[in-house]
Amino acid sequence: WLKPFWLQAQDRSCRSPKLVRSGSHRERCTDIMVKKFEVDPSLQAKMHQYQIVGRAAPTPKNPVPKIYRMRLFAKNKVLAKSRFWYFMKKLNKAKKSGGELLAVNELFDRAPTKVKNYGIWLRYQSRTNTHNMYKEYRDVTINGAVSQMYSEMAGRHRA
Repeated sequence: WLKPFWLQAQDRSCRSPKLVRSGSHRERCTDIMVKKFEVDPSLQAKMHQYQIVGRAAPTPKNPVPKIYRMRLFAKNKVLAKSRFWYFMKKLNKAKKSGGELLAVNELFDRAPTKVKNYGIWLRYQSRTNTHNMYKEYRDVTINGAVSQMYSEMAGRHRA
């Protein structure tokens, strides 16, 4: 949550302490109260987009295994690799112990200065059923739109 804290300064020329901006000498004896907010970093879960290329390890039975490329959203590179192996276990019989990563790259937007609309199709499990959903978000990057989606799903849908 946003935690407000008051900046309080004592001035010898004033009779009582006033709430003023730190470093502001002009407003020292005025009745202006300034609120400053400290944002909890756990609320700003910035998602990153990763491209991960990997395959099952070569064996005598299969000397040239099929190569898989995935684009994943995760908070960091370690979690992206973990998600890659999670999906590889579901796609084929390739686990982290019997596989290899060929490349891990972070993907960036081409024009992060222009505001765009992003549409996201998602599926989530509620307490009773599995639901499909389409949501649209407005942001300058796809990472920001996915971050908005994760925070909204956590807040509104308990997903």
